[in-house]
Amino acid sequence: MASVSSKVRKAVDDATESNPDLQAQVSALREDIANITATLGKIGKNRAQDARRSAASSFESAKLRGEETFEDLRLQARELEDQIVETVREKPLTTLAVAAGVGFLLALIARR
Repeated sequence: MASVSSKVRKAVDDATESNPDLQAQVSALREDIANITATLGKIGKNRAQDARRSAASSFESAKLRGEETFEDLRLQARELEDQIVETVREKPLTTLAVAAGVGFLLALIARR
Protein backbone atom coordinates (compact mmCIF):
# COMPACT_ATOMS: atom_id res chain seq x y z
CA MET A 1 0.00 0.00 0.00
CA ALA A 2 1.56 3.31 -1.10
CA SER A 3 1.56 6.26 1.25
CA VAL A 4 -0.11 9.56 0.43
CA SER A 5 3.18 11.40 0.02
CA SER A 6 4.50 8.81 -2.43
CA LYS A 7 1.25 9.04 -4.42
CA VAL A 8 1.53 12.83 -4.54
CA ARG A 9 5.19 12.59 -5.52
CA LYS A 10 4.32 10.14 -8.33
CA ALA A 11 1.52 12.39 -9.57
CA VAL A 12 3.85 15.41 -9.57
CA ASP A 13 6.56 13.43 -11.38
CA ASP A 14 4.06 12.24 -14.01
CA ALA A 15 2.73 15.77 -14.53
CA THR A 16 6.17 17.36 -14.74
CA GLU A 17 7.43 14.87 -17.30
CA SER A 18 4.81 16.01 -19.79
CA ASN A 19 5.08 19.75 -19.00
CA PRO A 20 8.60 21.28 -18.83
CA ASP A 21 7.27 24.61 -17.45
CA LEU A 22 5.59 22.77 -14.58
CA GLN A 23 8.80 20.86 -14.02
CA ALA A 24 10.73 24.14 -13.65
CA GLN A 25 8.11 25.46 -11.22
CA VAL A 26 8.26 22.30 -9.10
CA SER A 27 12.04 22.50 -9.08
CA ALA A 28 11.90 26.15 -8.01
CA LEU A 29 9.34 25.25 -5.34
CA ARG A 30 11.62 22.51 -4.01
CA GLU A 31 14.51 25.00 -3.82
CA ASP A 32 12.29 27.50 -2.01
CA ILE A 33 11.23 24.87 0.51
CA ALA A 34 14.87 23.89 1.05
CA ASN A 35 15.79 27.56 1.59
CA ILE A 36 12.88 28.06 4.01
CA THR A 37 13.92 24.96 5.93
CA ALA A 38 17.50 26.21 6.17
CA THR A 39 16.33 29.66 7.28
CA LEU A 40 14.06 28.19 9.96
CA GLY A 41 16.97 26.08 11.17
CA LYS A 42 19.18 29.17 11.46
CA ILE A 43 16.43 31.08 13.29
CA GLY A 44 15.99 28.20 15.73
CA LYS A 45 19.73 28.00 16.32
CA ASN A 46 19.97 31.77 16.89
CA ARG A 47 17.04 31.71 19.33
CA ALA A 48 18.65 28.85 21.25
CA GLN A 49 21.91 30.79 21.47
CA ASP A 50 20.05 33.91 22.64
CA ALA A 51 18.24 31.88 25.29
CA ARG A 52 21.54 30.38 26.47
CA ARG A 53 23.13 33.85 26.69
CA SER A 54 20.13 35.21 28.57
CA ALA A 55 20.16 32.30 31.02
CA ALA A 56 23.90 32.71 31.60
CA SER A 57 23.47 36.44 32.19
CA SER A 58 20.60 35.85 34.63
CA PHE A 59 22.65 33.23 36.47
CA GLU A 60 25.63 35.56 36.81
CA SER A 61 23.40 38.39 38.04
CA ALA A 62 21.73 36.14 40.62
CA LYS A 63 25.11 34.80 41.69
CA LEU A 64 26.47 38.32 42.25
CA ARG A 65 23.37 39.35 44.21
CA GLY A 66 23.69 36.21 46.33
CA GLU A 67 27.34 36.91 47.05
CA GLU A 68 26.56 40.51 47.99
CA THR A 69 23.74 39.41 50.29
CA PHE A 70 25.98 36.80 51.91
CA GLU A 71 28.70 39.39 52.49
CA ASP A 72 26.15 41.80 54.03
CA LEU A 73 24.92 39.07 56.35
CA ARG A 74 28.49 38.23 57.36
CA LEU A 75 29.16 41.87 58.18
CA GLN A 76 25.96 42.14 60.22
CA ALA A 77 26.81 38.96 62.14
CA ARG A 78 30.30 40.28 62.83
CA GLU A 79 28.87 43.60 64.08
CA LEU A 80 26.39 41.76 66.32
CA GLU A 81 29.20 39.62 67.70
CA ASP A 82 31.27 42.74 68.43
CA GLN A 83 28.30 44.33 70.21
CA ILE A 84 27.75 41.22 72.35
CA VAL A 85 31.44 41.00 73.25
CA GLU A 86 31.47 44.68 74.18
CA THR A 87 28.33 44.30 76.31
CA VAL A 88 29.80 41.27 78.11
CA ARG A 89 33.00 43.22 78.86
CA GLU A 90 31.12 46.30 80.07
CA LYS A 91 28.53 44.44 82.20
CA PRO A 92 29.73 40.94 83.04
CA LEU A 93 27.39 40.42 86.01
CA THR A 94 24.31 41.51 84.08
CA THR A 95 25.29 39.23 81.22
CA LEU A 96 25.77 36.32 83.61
CA ALA A 97 22.36 36.95 85.20
CA VAL A 98 20.65 37.11 81.78
CA ALA A 99 22.37 33.87 80.69
CA ALA A 100 21.26 32.14 83.92
CA GLY A 101 17.69 33.38 83.43
CA VAL A 102 17.56 32.15 79.84
CA GLY A 103 18.98 28.79 80.92
CA PHE A 104 16.37 28.51 83.67
CA LEU A 105 13.53 29.28 81.21
CA LEU A 106 14.85 26.75 78.72
CA ALA A 107 15.05 24.12 81.47
CA LEU A 108 11.41 24.81 82.41
CA ILE A 109 10.30 24.52 78.81
CA ALA A 110 12.31 21.31 78.31
CA ARG A 111 10.61 19.64 81.29
CA ARG A 112 7.15 20.02 79.77
